[in-house]
Amino acid sequence: MDTNTLLPAGQWSQDEFGFAELGDPRRTKRLVQVGAMLAANPGGTLPQAFPDWAELKGAYRLLDNPAVRYEQVLRPHLERTRLACCQAGEYLIIEDTTDLDYSGHPCTEGLGVIGDGRGKGFELHSALAVRVAGWTLEQRPEGVVVGLFGQQCRCPVPVPKGEQRREVYQRRHKSEWWAEAFLEAGGPPEGSRWIYVADRESDAYEPIQICQEQGVDFVIRGYHDRRLADEAGRLRAALSKAGGVGQATVEVRARGSEPARTAVVEMSALRVDLDGPWRPSGWQAPLRGVWVLEVREKDAPEGVKEPLHWILLTSLPCETLTAARRVVGYYAARWWVEEYHKALKSGTGVEESQLEREGRLRVLIAVLAVVAVRLLNTKLLARSRPAGGEAVESFGPQALELLERRYGRPKEGWTNQSVLIATARLGGFLARKHDGMPGWQTIWRGWHRLMWMCEGLDLFSRG
Repeated sequence: MDTNTLLPAGQWSQDEFGFAELGDPRRTKRLVQVGAMLAANPGGTLPQAFPDWAELKGAYRLLDNPAVRYEQVLRPHLERTRLACCQAGEYLIIEDTTDLDYSGHPCTEGLGVIGDGRGKGFELHSALAVRVAGWTLEQRPEGVVVGLFGQQCRCPVPVPKGEQRREVYQRRHKSEWWAEAFLEAGGPPEGSRWIYVADRESDAYEPIQICQEQGVDFVIRGYHDRRLADEAGRLRAALSKAGGVGQATVEVRARGSEPARTAVVEMSALRVDLDGPWRPSGWQAPLRGVWVLEVREKDAPEGVKEPLHWILLTSLPCETLTAARRVVGYYAARWWVEEYHKALKSGTGVEESQLEREGRLRVLIAVLAVVAVRLLNTKLLARSRPAGGEAVESFGPQALELLERRYGRPKEGWTNQSVLIATARLGGFLARKHDGMPGWQTIWRGWHRLMWMCEGLDLFSRG
């Protein structure tokens, strides 16, 4: 398995942070130590991760140092991920935004405005790279997490009242965040294929333009009823006349009071040219040759408030049933980045930190952002390829021996699913038939305990 996410904490941290350029090798060494401790002791607060006062004091000094910044800490991981995505294969670059809420920490200074304008915190914009390892018969991708392809942590400021129209256009907008990582990383080399996947918030001119210029395929959920080029009308009017492609099924995740379900959808598609918008530099060129795939649920179950309805803008042809199903599969894989944000919040407890300055928090967020990738891949493999053994290899014989002594060897042997469940059982997961798969908190608690057990066994064997 081409991932380092399950290496021992010290070795993993050296791989991820050992090449951080912080102006002094002693700072880099301290960063590696902090990363290792946070990986082995997730929980959000530094005193929990550093029971030794001297080590805790050293971590605070690192976070306080103005030479140590969020971008520098994250840079080695981003470079590792982008380099891995240049290897032959197919990669999804899935992008999404979440709020990190510190409204309950009134002493923290320098935070931005989030949510309805009354919250305090950061907007975290993440691009997660996932290598497509295979496809199911239903044309759903199975993936292995490579890492973060890009990430931005910003302090939003309120829009000034009475701002003039020219000032509005000149101010940097959120639409410029989307697909921005490709401007720095460039496009894929020959033999590698990148597919950019994003939700409705990314339905803007710039992300599609960047993808077309960089040779990156894209699947973006549409939101706007766009103008078509050459005065050909509007997108939705044209889509109402599109030809049918066929049916597909979509796994809809549980939301609120609505349980998870399998939706049967009808698909129709057409190819259009989208008109360019006006920007301060003038009217932009049209976006040519964009496929539009409409996905509409038929006969939704009783009690479903909003039947599934997607309008997907893509560079991928949708002329055949198989091709259209693949586009739907690409977009449905967007939940992986949502799962990453859950791992960051529920797993590492990133919002639990009581640090009182924005700069300190940013550096901590950068470390925990990489820590959150650490077990995400195992959970994905346990779901998509439960009988496989890729994750098992990364646990190592010592960890597997400890799990086997505690719970016995599974009848089917160690698999992606059984090793994850056994680890979660150390964290309090009961593993009853009706319990489903474990959540992030029990996984992290179990992983933490397993690492301590491995370390204790190692020290005992040395003595």
